[in-house]
Amino acid sequence: MNSSLSSGSSHAWAALGADSSLLDRVSYGGASGGLPARLPVMELARATVAVCSLAAAELTSVRTGRPVPRVHVDDEAVAAAFLSDRLVRVDGQAWSTFSPLSRFWRAADGWVRTHANYPHHRARLLAALGVPEGGPDEADAVGRVIARLSAPEVEETVYAAGGLAVAARSPEDWATSEQGVLVAGQPLLTTARIDDAPDRMPGGAALPCAGLRVLDLTRVLAGPVATRTLALLDADVLRIDAPQLPESQEAHNDTGMGKRSTTLDLGEATDRRLFEGLLNKADVVVTGYRPGALERFGLTPEALAERRPGLVIAQLSAWGRYGPWHERRGFDSLVQVATGIAELEGSSDSPGVLPAQALDHGTGYLLAAGVLRALTEQHRTGGTRLVRLSLTQTAHWLVHDLAAAPGKDEDFDAERRLTETASPMGRLRHALPPLSYEGSPVNWARPPGLWGTDTPAWDGHAEEA
Repeated sequence: MNSSLSSGSSHAWAALGADSSLLDRVSYGGASGGLPARLPVMELARATVAVCSLAAAELTSVRTGRPVPRVHVDDEAVAAAFLSDRLVRVDGQAWSTFSPLSRFWRAADGWVRTHANYPHHRARLLAALGVPEGGPDEADAVGRVIARLSAPEVEETVYAAGGLAVAARSPEDWATSEQGVLVAGQPLLTTARIDDAPDRMPGGAALPCAGLRVLDLTRVLAGPVATRTLALLDADVLRIDAPQLPESQEAHNDTGMGKRSTTLDLGEATDRRLFEGLLNKADVVVTGYRPGALERFGLTPEALAERRPGLVIAQLSAWGRYGPWHERRGFDSLVQVATGIAELEGSSDSPGVLPAQALDHGTGYLLAAGVLRALTEQHRTGGTRLVRLSLTQTAHWLVHDLAAAPGKDEDFDAERRLTETASPMGRLRHALPPLSYEGSPVNWARPPGLWGTDTPAWDGHAEEA
């Protein structure tokens, strides 16, 4: 397969504002049967990894003064990476990515999908439906309540209580909804220059992100996939979570590769001073909370640019930063249901799902590509840079703009793309990174550690409170 057969890569590379002639440096190959679906999921995966790899190669050229390295995209490696959360093992033990209350339910007039993987979301779901926590028939009780309500009633009731539930919609219903119309009018991603701050990138380095410091304010999957990718490319990535919103260690085993992880309460004075000290030395800030969640701490792009001119700021949301849904919490599985993907992948009897959390993974690689391209443009002309993406924009791209490209699908074997690494949790089996260009790293420099236990510092030097 050659570059001309990946129209998705061309679309995404153009959205990133990049030089189209560089696409000639990308080649494709490998077994492509790892993500079977009715929608062109393999093309989404291939394209997002391709542009991320090419953006890394381009930045490598900028920092070394050498020609842009050639990129090779291997479909088997890409598919294994998109399944990474399902393939990870610790001492041979797998983990379940969804809790018993994160599933489809039959409502009185259709289907609803709930998300209750985190304890606070589970508690809010049960409270909204009037189901006591911890009962012996908890799931059955939830099912009985939902069966008596319409799908829109469940959605509104649960969201009003701070929980997560989405009524399954057809692609046509989503397209004519207020939020769907707005999503359709947006590009795949947006980039902007906020000011004229000078470039601060350190001197030449073999890897594109060497010497760069990344504040990772993301959770779950898409954002952590992006920052995991920047860590692969030698960025010093420090993930910061609120102590009252714990992450599962199992999820961190997959997305914490190459990073360090700490907790800070931005509403507490001492922790806020520590955060400000970190921000004062950061080069990139990546956020993945719903719009408004971090702004209340004064972390708008404009405020960040004023306090740390020359930052690259990357923002990710589920539903977009516009329209009636912009402040809603959301996850890949819920976006699939709202946008009609579940109907397209389902049957007459029930909704379906994509073969991986492809919106999360694909958006994660696009987000990393956006950061890398922003760093390249910043090096050329300066300026604080802003990159924005949403899961729904990626979903719209998948449903409406991508076409399946041919590939070799008969011999996909994920085992060929896995490795084992010693970690603080035990023997960690994980997918290898899918990025591949001449001179690219083949694995992360460090395994994930125990979530939230690292010192809030750059390069091991504690910041002053």
